[in-house]
Amino acid sequence: MKLSILRALNTERAARRAAVVVTDVASGEQRLVKAADVANDPLKGLLEKHIRSGKSGMEETPQGKFFLTVHEPPARLVITGAVHISQALAPIARLLGYDVTIVDPRTAFASIERFPDVKVIAEWPDVALPPLGIDRYTAFVALTHDPKIDDPALTHALEKECFYIGALGSRKTHGRRLDRLKAGGVPDAALARIHAPIGLDIGAVSPAEIAVAIMGQITAQLRQTPEKAREKVPEKALEKAS
Repeated sequence: MKLSILRALNTERAARRAAVVVTDVASGEQRLVKAADVANDPLKGLLEKHIRSGKSGMEETPQGKFFLTVHEPPARLVITGAVHISQALAPIARLLGYDVTIVDPRTAFASIERFPDVKVIAEWPDVALPPLGIDRYTAFVALTHDPKIDDPALTHALEKECFYIGALGSRKTHGRRLDRLKAGGVPDAALARIHAPIGLDIGAVSPAEIAVAIMGQITAQLRQTPEKAREKVPEKALEKAS
């Protein structure tokens, strides 16, 4: 790899931005495609597919054979609410390779004893969230059911490029949440990004099952095409979680 490509790649890595090194198998020539430049690249469709999957691989094209080496930052999961669902959700997310952070100012809940091996910040969202550098490789989940905690946290997340934002609660609960956020100045287009009731409709009842439903929805949002990820399923199962 040329030093110029390596330097540019390291810059993208440091900024937590995806990039792909494209190698022409026949000639050995390499070039770096930054995520921001994919839309204008001749290999646009293939690059998007590999970035979505996070996997490198060989591709045959009319222009020749290319090996696409994907470099993307590890996904992160930020949770507000050190609750029972979080106790199941955190280890599942870590198993899937997510860097997990839990934010909850209630020190009786936000303890190392309840969340071993997980970063727990016992602060209010306005203090805890800004230093985390939430970005497009971050999934954000609000689980406290306490507007004093979840509302400012969601407001912060909606200002960022999170690939997923979800909030616990029934449609009725979420309706009241939307009214509060809208009154606080959050635009409708931003509010539409919130997945609520949270999680896939798999009939989940227990905290562990709800955690599975949440991670399923997060995974779909990360890995599927935007068109596929926008497809809706009946949102019934998790209403009882409100």
